[in-house]
This record gives sequence, structure tokens and C-alpha cells, in this order.
Amino acid sequence: MSTSYEQLLDEAYAALPEKATHSGERFEIPKFDYFTEGMKTIIKNFAAVCEKIRRDKPLVSKFLAKELAVPLEEQGERLILQRKITSDVINRKLEDFVVRFVICKECKKPDTHIQELGHGVKQLICEACGARNAIRQ
Repeated sequence: MSTSYEQLLDEAYAALPEKATHSGERFEIPKFDYFTEGMKTIIKNFAAVCEKIRRDKPLVSKFLAKELAVPLEEQGERLILQRKITSDVINRKLEDFVVRFVICKECKKPDTHIQELGHGVKQLICEACGARNAIRQ
């Protein structure tokens, strides 16, 4: 008995693994783990997030202070913001930072570093494609 082409095709499709639910991209923007204490917002995993996105803690904290218009202080692994702030606002600002100072504008990969060119001029250099883009703080 010969099997029809359609039956063989159906069997082949049935043997295929299910599609992955993730996009296959290896880099995901991390989220801040935080809690509020009185009128302060304390980000518990600040150092870990900075390490994951490969940026210095002072650069990230300066960006957050400027964008959120809030005084802050670093305490070891934590960052303390002197105001109550919701998680969606904090994490949106982190996403803004990653888009501006981590992700390459050309190839969209996170394999970048920042180089100081002098006189306050900085450049985002992609280690994957070699693109160079001036950045403003």
C-alpha cells in the first residue's frame, strides 16, 4: 500500500517540535526588583542589573536621577530613591536607558561599550558590527 503525499506531509508536520514561545533573542532587558519603605523606593537588584547590561552603576544612577528628577544614593547592591515610584515607571526608564546606551542602533544587539572621546563626548561602539554612534547624556 502506498501512502499519499498529503499523509506523509501530515506525519512529518506532526513529528516537528512545537514552536518556541520566545523570540530566540538571547538578551532580555532586566527588570528592577524593588520595594517601598515609607517615602523611599529601594531597588534591591541594582548592581545585578547594571552588571547584566554591562554599564557602570554611576552612569545608570545618574540617568535615573535625571530622568526621574529624584535624589538617590547607592548602598552596596541597592539604590535608594528618595520618593515613591511605581514599578512601571522605574522599569520604563530602565528600558529607555538600555535603548539609548546599550542597544546598537544598527544591528540591534546589546554587545556594545561606551568610549569617552574627550570634552564630554561619548560614543557607543558595537562589538558585533563595529558601528559607532555619538551619545548624549
